[in-house]
Amino acid sequence: MQKRQRGQLQLRLFIFFALCAMVWTPMTQAQSYPNKPIRLVIPFPPGGSNDVVGRMFGAQLSERLGQQVVAENRGGAGSIIGTEAAAKSAPDGYTLLLASIAYAFAPAMYKTVPYDPVKAFVPVGIIGSGPVVLVVHPSIPANSVKELIDLARKKPGELRLASAGIGSFQHLAGELFRLQSNIKWLHIPYKGGGPAMADVAGGHADVMMSSLIQTTPQIRGGRLLALGVSGLKRSAALPETPTIAEAAVPGYDATNWWGVLAPTGTPQPIVDRLYKDISVIVGSAETKKRLEAEGAEAVQMTPAEFGKFILAESVKWSRVVKEAG
Repeated sequence: MQKRQRGQLQLRLFIFFALCAMVWTPMTQAQSYPNKPIRLVIPFPPGGSNDVVGRMFGAQLSERLGQQVVAENRGGAGSIIGTEAAAKSAPDGYTLLLASIAYAFAPAMYKTVPYDPVKAFVPVGIIGSGPVVLVVHPSIPANSVKELIDLARKKPGELRLASAGIGSFQHLAGELFRLQSNIKWLHIPYKGGGPAMADVAGGHADVMMSSLIQTTPQIRGGRLLALGVSGLKRSAALPETPTIAEAAVPGYDATNWWGVLAPTGTPQPIVDRLYKDISVIVGSAETKKRLEAEGAEAVQMTPAEFGKFILAESVKWSRVVKEAG
């Protein structure tokens, strides 16, 4: 009898300590987090808006956490390669994904993606948003959105539209413009927004729907001519440039955004810690000033709000993908 009671007591103690370990392990991880460098996967090549925002944010997060945040560019397949790498990483808070609007529409662009876009990640926090800007090489005989549309209609399929690649936001923003303005042009995909912008600035391509945060220096330097911005309001960075909607294409709206996702299974205390730090960074005057100077703006949402936002963006851009074929 005593032997049985001792056995039951040992079993209860084992269950008790096992439950405690399940509770204490995430708490202990959060309390000691981070104790080594963190990898921020940017699923696009260097030079584009994702790279600019990711590196700026990574540097600020490093200061907050007291550990280096290493930006790792893993471009290819319209963000699929880098996103897959992050999804397959250990869910311990030491690998994060710099997500953008490409995360929302990538599943619609491909028959299959090597990760579950709904279950592979948990939302941590959004950083900001920014419009694209319709730019042309200065040699193109068009000084307004309307003049560009007229030119494209006179020469259907001749204007060369550069983009960061098939399935990139720049590509889809261009497709949305093409559909709503009823024009035809030749799409030339590049391996990243940086190379695409360089070719337009060099006169090797004609037009581009480029992220404003990436293109502002080229516009100010006179190497590109801005015709219109894609948001619902004019940009503080280019106040004299009209929105595409007010200039010639009513209802046109294509806005990029950037945020942080973590692999599913990342301990909730770590997600909470990161969200708190992101909120402080995004709410700082320095971040707002830096983003506004580049034509973007800081945005704040809770993780739950960010998750709903991503879902809504997926629905919107899936329709564009289908209509564009």
